[in-house]
Amino acid sequence: MSFTTSTALASKLPQAKDLSHLFVPTFRIHQKSPFKAVMGMPTLDMINMAGGVPHPSTFPLEQVQATVRAPSHAAPGRTGTLSLERTQANGSTESLNELLQYNDGRGMASYCRFLRQFTEQAHAPPYADWDVVASCGNTDSIAKAVSLFCQQGDHIIVEQYSFPGALSNLVFAKVKPVPVAMDIEGVDPVALDSLCSSWTGATPLRAIYVIPTGQNPTGATMSLARRKALYAVAQKHDLVIIEDDPYYFLQLGPMPETQDTTATDMNKLSLVPSLLSLDTDGRVIRLDSFSKILAPNLRCGWITAPAYIQDRMQILNESTILQPSGLTQGVISRLLNDTWGIEGWIEHLNALRAAYAARRNLFVTLARKHLAGLATFTVPTAGMFLWMRVDLGDAATDATAMPRLLDAMKKGGVMMAPDMPFRVANAAAAAAPERYLRAAFALAETDMFEPALERLARAIASIRGSELQDTQSVACAEPIETTAPAPIAVNSST
Repeated sequence: MSFTTSTALASKLPQAKDLSHLFVPTFRIHQKSPFKAVMGMPTLDMINMAGGVPHPSTFPLEQVQATVRAPSHAAPGRTGTLSLERTQANGSTESLNELLQYNDGRGMASYCRFLRQFTEQAHAPPYADWDVVASCGNTDSIAKAVSLFCQQGDHIIVEQYSFPGALSNLVFAKVKPVPVAMDIEGVDPVALDSLCSSWTGATPLRAIYVIPTGQNPTGATMSLARRKALYAVAQKHDLVIIEDDPYYFLQLGPMPETQDTTATDMNKLSLVPSLLSLDTDGRVIRLDSFSKILAPNLRCGWITAPAYIQDRMQILNESTILQPSGLTQGVISRLLNDTWGIEGWIEHLNALRAAYAARRNLFVTLARKHLAGLATFTVPTAGMFLWMRVDLGDAATDATAMPRLLDAMKKGGVMMAPDMPFRVANAAAAAAPERYLRAAFALAETDMFEPALERLARAIASIRGSELQDTQSVACAEPIETTAPAPIAVNSST
């Protein structure tokens, strides 16, 4: 995976379409904070006696230092030092005094500057007036994006299996999820078109929430053709697409045909283009997070959307989190702008992809060995999850079968996530006898993969009432091949 800046000049790109008619009434008129509308934002070089802003001399942090390893995981022992000084700028990054002080809801300038550059190189949004805003990760971003287009009593389209954090957000907002059918590539565009065409709800459908890459929980990844078809349906029915894509940079490629479970050369493996990269209208709100690609509790990410939408995101940030921790943004900015640079960041992402591909390859190989006749699955080409359809035999229609399986798994010493928390309830889903488990191959040590699968196999066999058979293979549906763009070289001068 490598990137370069698009040769298209922003001045030659079209402006985003104005979709503000889809906003809920609260956000149709752009309103700033009453205080900031009058006073503006204080800066360090003005005599500020307006706000409750503490003097930076009271901040106890004189210097922050961290030892940072080299971006490639294949280079053990290579480290560097990252430092943030109190009163002077730190390379491209603000001083500690600035990072620790109040700021606006857009995010620290150096942090956002890097993310604009990276977004341009990775996605090249095909309209001119896009921008990024700092976030506290995608769960928070989902709530904010939904609130722009849905209010209490409204409906939003979601995948039939979806991220529980997003579904919880909808519950608290009293917005009702409307499930759309999925297949091994994610959302079925034909089903989406049918759903929108036949919609008779009291309020119109204005948005769809999707996880297009390494979908949580199913592991499905949309091909380029599928993404184009989804986008076309969104255009036809005037939908905003909330593209929640924390696994985008964990695209792993196809499972090797040989038994080799080692890492793939990710520099030669391109990424499927994002929905943002296809967004000629400006109807995609893209959510990115550092949680899966740096560390979860940094609680930092970014939102990419048209500027007029980001004006509303700024208001939402300033009325909730203000912005993510300035210190955390400073550490990330210093790391990515100065310590690693864009080339080092891409090297880090490629190393992550190789590490997770090796884990995926090993886990799938062992699943084929131990789950023959007990589970079927599609090999994921991105993300961290293997979504397995469990064959419970004659017990499949028994409402107690899945709880009994989970109990047997707990007693046997293995945990995997059942389908229930991910399932968007409707009559068809409730009646379906299919039962699934989501296995995450990211955290457990690899020498625990085989014991985990052996324990799972025994638990399933106990519910089926059958003796566990020793076997070496399992029939699995293979993923549809996708056409990826040719890799392009990094241009670090822009």
